[in-house]
Amino acid sequence: MNLFKEFRDSVVGELEGLAASAELPEGLDFARVTVEPPRDPEHGDLATNAAMVLAKPAGMKPRDLAETLVARLAGLDNVIEASVAGPGFINLRLQDQFWYARLREILKAGTAYGESRLGQGQSVNVEYVSTNPTGPLTVGHARGAVVGDALASLLAKVGFEVTREYYINDAGGQVDVLARSAYLRYREALGEDIGEIPEGLYPGDYLKETGRALAERDGDKWRDAAEADWLPALRNFAIGSMMDLIRRDLGALGVHQDVFSSEDALVQAGGVEAVLTTLEERGLVYTGVLEPPKGKPPPEDWEPRPQLLFKATQFGDDVDRALKKSDGSWTYFAGDMAYHLDKFRRGFPIMIDVFGADHGGYVKRMKAGVKALTDGKGDLDIKLCQLVTLKRAGQVVKMSKRAGTFVTLREVIDEVGKDVVRFIMLTRKNDATLDFDLEKVVEKSLENPVFYVQMAHARCRSVMRLAAQEIPDIDLDPVSLAGADLNLLTDSGELGLIKQLAEWPRLLEAAAEAHEPHRVAFYLYDVAAALHAQWNRGQSTALLRFLLPDEPEVTKARLALLQAVVFVIASGLEVFGVEPVEELR
Repeated sequence: MNLFKEFRDSVVGELEGLAASAELPEGLDFARVTVEPPRDPEHGDLATNAAMVLAKPAGMKPRDLAETLVARLAGLDNVIEASVAGPGFINLRLQDQFWYARLREILKAGTAYGESRLGQGQSVNVEYVSTNPTGPLTVGHARGAVVGDALASLLAKVGFEVTREYYINDAGGQVDVLARSAYLRYREALGEDIGEIPEGLYPGDYLKETGRALAERDGDKWRDAAEADWLPALRNFAIGSMMDLIRRDLGALGVHQDVFSSEDALVQAGGVEAVLTTLEERGLVYTGVLEPPKGKPPPEDWEPRPQLLFKATQFGDDVDRALKKSDGSWTYFAGDMAYHLDKFRRGFPIMIDVFGADHGGYVKRMKAGVKALTDGKGDLDIKLCQLVTLKRAGQVVKMSKRAGTFVTLREVIDEVGKDVVRFIMLTRKNDATLDFDLEKVVEKSLENPVFYVQMAHARCRSVMRLAAQEIPDIDLDPVSLAGADLNLLTDSGELGLIKQLAEWPRLLEAAAEAHEPHRVAFYLYDVAAALHAQWNRGQSTALLRFLLPDEPEVTKARLALLQAVVFVIASGLEVFGVEPVEELR
């Protein structure tokens, strides 16, 4: 139950009643009316902006409209106080019994609490990672992998039908470079001294395994062959080898995608020609001359020349975009247009791409392309993941893929564990830079959000285990706990914690609608903070402890609260793909 949405419906119902009685004009738009937690909990449990957003179109002063509306809201079920604050905000305070009912809901639903049908089964394609298949993943790739995977889980939890996808960039010049690099390692595996890796090839040791595997499969078949003969075979073999490595790295991170699409296969199947045909049918291509890049000197090889252009400016882009290069080959943009048209035709009206920060200049053109190709029926959101700075004890750990000195994702997972990697990657919004300190992320410190949240879960489970020992006849089944006398939870900290847990459905839906899984991390941290605060109060005041063996009914009510905390934290960690811990060692 998203209680805020339920109360919003009630507020809108009262507004419609005021319109029906001519106390408000007919035809007011209620779309901007919200019901949210108040900024200051002392003001109440719920706050609505109804009077503030409707006063002007209603021709009234906000305060006057608020006073009229608050008289009606005071009569709603479970409302014990309705008041006007400031220029016209309305605050509502609810009965304690309402919150006890929410606690029972959590206990009966378990980790499914908060799940909804918001998405109504709509198909969503989330494409993430999609790095060039030229080497193992780095910690930088991990951020996009985790953000994409958590976003997919978040959308699935609120009722979307989600497909996780990886786009294999296997049609560009980089895969020829990969093939030539693998050929050197193949010759090395046959016993040759290949010397220094030439400039422009991939020098990483990870290709030694590829070379050995090829030598084992084909012997010296390609040793003396012409490049034209071995290049296609080695390209396919090396791409397959790298994708196997990438899949293993993703598996170690807990990422398992549903679909792996090949750029080369799409091109060979005429995907780009399909884009051109679609745009031509809609009158959206022409031959023209692009202006030089603005704000910086043009490249040395730039010259004004006629090109085949897409009318991207008709769809919100800054300039029209080239579909063909000067040599007649398709641009990367044309290939990406083909991929998104293919996704749309496969039944995905909603598409989400998770890109690295270096793709920032690509956002407008891709959105324009999708609008044009789908006649406005396709929706594309692009999430840009800013850089991750890997550190150790505050010192930057440098990496360089081409130099072969990068730190792989697998090395980081092996050192700190996949759950730590996944959680930390979601502690900041995707478009903010992130420091990942290999020592700090495993510290048993309150400054470490992973430890802080996991400690809250572990504390709850520890008390539950202790209760089973000290009160052997207590029934700790969640359904049984839901039948406890929750009226005994009268402390402000206990009620505050229940109210925070009851926000989980709203938080889930809001994070899913905004495509922002990091909101879950912030929420879990707040829940953990509330739990730890109540724990600390019990350390100083014995009557507030969760476990009171001489008062079994109070204990059972408090254990019900702890079990609800366990369920909500576990539900949030489930979105992250992180396993909640039973105890911290």
